[in-house]
Amino acid sequence: MDKHSATSPQHVLSPAMLARAPHRLLFFIGAANVLLAMLWWALWLVDARWHVPGLPQPQVYGGWIHAIVMQYQVLAPFMFGFLLTVFPRWMGQDELTRWHYVPVGLGLFGGQLLTLAGALGPAHLLHLGAVFTLVGWGTGLLFLLRLLWRDGGRTGHAVSCAGALLLGFAGLLAYAAYLHVEDARLVFAAIKIGTFGLLLPVYFTVAHRMFPFFAGNVVKGYQPWRPMWVLGAFWPLVLAHLALELVHAYQWLWLADVPLLALAGTWLWRNWPRGPAPLLLRVLFWGYAWLPVALALYVAQSLAYLLDGDFILGRAPAHALFIGFFGSLLVAMVTRVTQGHSGRPLVFGGVATFAFAVIQLVSVTRIVAELVPDQMAWQAAAALGWLLAFAPWALRSLRIYLAPRADGKPG
Repeated sequence: MDKHSATSPQHVLSPAMLARAPHRLLFFIGAANVLLAMLWWALWLVDARWHVPGLPQPQVYGGWIHAIVMQYQVLAPFMFGFLLTVFPRWMGQDELTRWHYVPVGLGLFGGQLLTLAGALGPAHLLHLGAVFTLVGWGTGLLFLLRLLWRDGGRTGHAVSCAGALLLGFAGLLAYAAYLHVEDARLVFAAIKIGTFGLLLPVYFTVAHRMFPFFAGNVVKGYQPWRPMWVLGAFWPLVLAHLALELVHAYQWLWLADVPLLALAGTWLWRNWPRGPAPLLLRVLFWGYAWLPVALALYVAQSLAYLLDGDFILGRAPAHALFIGFFGSLLVAMVTRVTQGHSGRPLVFGGVATFAFAVIQLVSVTRIVAELVPDQMAWQAAAALGWLLAFAPWALRSLRIYLAPRADGKPG
């Protein structure tokens, strides 16, 4: 029989494989969460627009649940899977064991399942979902902070990521508190902290450290540009944006976003690979290019609000950030890590290319949805497009995480 037949070790799938490395388990959970969360959201939007299939309305407004799930339960496993892998390497410490990362995965996965169940049924499951998520998140944060403490805070990128995760934990606490006291200010704060206190800082920090490093390995004559002052300047600006959002001072967001736009644009210009480069690298920078686009939209919206008090773009800037920036780089970065850590060639294959291309269309669709009369129909189309983009990619990824490394090495 051919050595690559279905009975060869490379084709044996086993759940036990998930515990072999942090990225296996947590990326598996993230890939499953991507499909489950957006399936529920797509059905919710279709039901809101066309009144089929007649879903029960959750105790908490569906749009708020969507924002919480996507930020704290869908993207969180990918972040923890990556950071629990790279923190020890960045700091030259021992790798973490399954006893460190398996509880993180169980908490985050259980948290999303219970939250979605609570959105469809008994409201008390929302509370249990919040508890599970807090336990998983807190466990992962504890182990990362312990590594940081041993390092003495000498690794700036680790400090930045840990600070973002701490803010994320605070956002989760605000959401959990909202479930008990139903003060809308708490869930509003949780959503804004998730965007500008957690996700944007983590994405920006990882891009700052890793993208020039990747480019330097494959582009001849490439000169990486990643001064730490860029990261130092980023934090007060993004916190200023967050603070202005929290007090509803939308007319002044441009004060933070104009310099943020200049910072992100300069970084992109200085690090853009100008020589021949593989697609696996190009998509990282194409995805990053959505950040200046999103910030430009935030600036335009803020200035328009300052002049006439009108949100001319609605949530278009936010979704240029959510889908364009976060979604594109999710496909690009997770594909790269998955290929490398599974012993496969570092190539951006057809499934990943399809996902990345469709996500660009979904981003544009969701932005346009804010500018057309039948907004809910366009939002539903964008949600269904997300499922179309991610389903093949997620299913392929799930299979890889259940299989041994293609090169026969451990991990």
